[in-house]
Amino acid sequence: MCGRFALTVDPADLQDAFPEFKFPAQGAPRYNIAPSQPILGLPNDGTNQADFFVWGLIPSWAKDPSIGNRMINARAETLAEKPAFRSAYKYHRCLIFADGFFEWQARPGSKSKVPHFIRLKSGAPFAFAGLWEHWEPADGSEVRSAAIITTEPNELMASIHNRMPVILQPDTFSQWLDSAPQSPNRLQNLLVPYPAGEMEAFPVSTLVNSPGNDRAECVVPA
Repeated sequence: MCGRFALTVDPADLQDAFPEFKFPAQGAPRYNIAPSQPILGLPNDGTNQADFFVWGLIPSWAKDPSIGNRMINARAETLAEKPAFRSAYKYHRCLIFADGFFEWQARPGSKSKVPHFIRLKSGAPFAFAGLWEHWEPADGSEVRSAAIITTEPNELMASIHNRMPVILQPDTFSQWLDSAPQSPNRLQNLLVPYPAGEMEAFPVSTLVNSPGNDRAECVVPA
């Protein structure tokens, strides 16, 4: 799964990295983004405008928004089957922006796990494949939420964890963000592990274990 990630890049640099999209002008660096918190995403609504979503997808039919606490990730292999995700997979896809993510590696003979920070070797920001939904509470307002799609690990990630988030290649953005309804057979080949040779991973401080710690030390090599 992917339960924490970071987006530390300056908004101007994020805009330079993705010139085809529009981003909020203001934004503080985030070193330890956790479920239920705001995440920066870009929905397939045709506007090319990024906005903030709640991390944890709330299906439009949900009676209780707390269901989103269990919907932070969506497995690529079963998107078309799961009731919570199949509609969003067809109609509501998004990019979720990051420049690194965390995963915890089990240690043989120990109950404790070692947190690792994983990023591109270039240090550049990238985009996860995501799903989004809008949910209306009784007061008529709108909550927009999102989940990160995960897949099998690449060679780098396999030694750390048995899943990894789907990082989309830029040349697939337009297909993923097509606002027309899509069938799974047109999209499934995009949801593959990112090339291991373009990524790096290193242990970091256990500070990241607490969502309350959102500071630069979380992404510094231990």
